Amino acid sequence: MHSVSNPFQACNDIFFRPNGVFKAVGEKNNWSWFPFIIVMMMTLASQYLYVNFVDIEWFANINIAAQDAMSPAEEDQMRAFFTRNTLMLSQLIGAFFALTVVNAIFAVYLNLTTRSDDSHVFGFTDWYGFTWWVSMPYVVTGLIAAALIMFAGDHQISPAILAPLSLSYILGIEMTSPWFAFAQAIRVELFWTIYLTMVGITQWTSYSTKKAAIIASAPYAVIYGIWGVFALI
Repeated sequence: MHSVSNPFQACNDIFFRPNGVFKAVGEKNNWSWFPFIIVMMMTLASQYLYVNFVDIEWFANINIAAQDAMSPAEEDQMRAFFTRNTLMLSQLIGAFFALTVVNAIFAVYLNLTTRSDDSHVFGFTDWYGFTWWVSMPYVVTGLIAAALIMFAGDHQISPAILAPLSLSYILGIEMTSPWFAFAQAIRVELFWTIYLTMVGITQWTSYSTKKAAIIASAPYAVIYGIWGVFALI
C-alpha cells in the first residue's frame, strides 16, 4: 500500500488510490478540513454560477409549472420569490446546510454500524471527517457543471446541469416530470461515493469487503427504493 504524507496528496490520491488515503486519515488529525473546504467551495461556486447565469423569469415559470395546480395569487407570490438575489441566497444557504446536515447524519449511521467491530476506535467526529473524503467525487462533477454553465449559449438551462452525470441531465428529463428529482439524484458520483465508503470502512474496521459494501450501500438502497415507489404512485 502506498503511503500518503500530507493532506494535499490525500486530496489527489482519494480519486486513484483511496486505500492509502483512508489509512493515513485514520492516523492523522485535522486532515479532513481539506476535503470539507474543497467540496463546500466547489458546491457553492457551481450554485453561484448557475443562479448568476440562468434566465430568472424562465426559471420561475418552469418551477411554477412543476407544481400542482395553483391559484393566480399563489403563482404571483411564488414568482415574487424568484428574484436573483433571493434565489442566490436561498441556494447558497440551502446547499451549505444540506451538505453539513446530510454528512452529519451519514456519520452517525457509520458510527453506529461499526460499533460492533472488535477494533472500533473511531468516534462520530472521525466518521464526520470521513464523509467529506467520500464526498470528493462531487468536486469532479462540480467542475464539469461549472464548465458547462460557462460555455452554455442559452440562459434557459435546467438545474440538471448542476449534476451533469445524473440521469436527469443525460436523458434530458424536464423539471415538470415527476421523475426529475429522482433522476437528478441518480448520478455517477453517487456510486463512486458508495465505493469510497466501502474502501474506507475496510480500512478503518476489520469488516470484510462484503459487509463493508452492504453498510456503504444500504442507506441509499432504502432511500432510493422508497423514493422510487412513491414516484411510481
